[in-house]
Amino acid sequence: MPAASSPDRSAAPSSHPSPRRRGEATAERILDAAEALFAAKGYAATSLRDVADVVGLRIPSLYNHIESKEALYEAVLARVIGPVLSALAEPLEAADSRARVVALALDILAKHPNLPRLVQHEILAGGERLSPLLSEWLRPVLARAEESIEATGAAKHWDAEQIPLLALALFHVVIGYFGTAPVYRELTGVDLLDEDALSRHTRFFQELVSRLLPEDTHS
Repeated sequence: MPAASSPDRSAAPSSHPSPRRRGEATAERILDAAEALFAAKGYAATSLRDVADVVGLRIPSLYNHIESKEALYEAVLARVIGPVLSALAEPLEAADSRARVVALALDILAKHPNLPRLVQHEILAGGERLSPLLSEWLRPVLARAEESIEATGAAKHWDAEQIPLLALALFHVVIGYFGTAPVYRELTGVDLLDEDALSRHTRFFQELVSRLLPEDTHS
């Protein structure tokens, strides 16, 4: 009987992820858990042990992925607010570019709906308790929104002192939508975070921005 040939293990990819892939997956799980906990409890009331328990790690293993609670919080903010800031950097002179930025920003937040709740939680806790890290991230978001509005021809429809208020109002519309979603679902049975609802809200918000910042056809 001929000897059975050994399988060519180089021909097929390993079914086991590499240590690097496992590390990246664990890091994402840590960020997801931290984002949810910070949103539910706030920065001050969330401990690294809380995060470790949700992920199923011991504290020493958690420190293989993060340096401190502050560093973890900053990573949670950077993962979402960074791309939103990049989206706001796009010139908004044309109506179609405004619609594109709205869709992109909402899509980013929809993938991380706990982040708006985190922001809302910290805001409701009071300005004096707002973490310095969150302040550092929110300040450029509001400033970038004001600059974007001022750069459009539509800005002439608003007094200069109204531009910051307009940026703040739009900020609260977005944050409020995602922050209210869990309560709205309990009250009405409607999930604002499902695909159809998000699609409707995106179209609504695009229309809202279009009306608040009408395209300047006379320039």
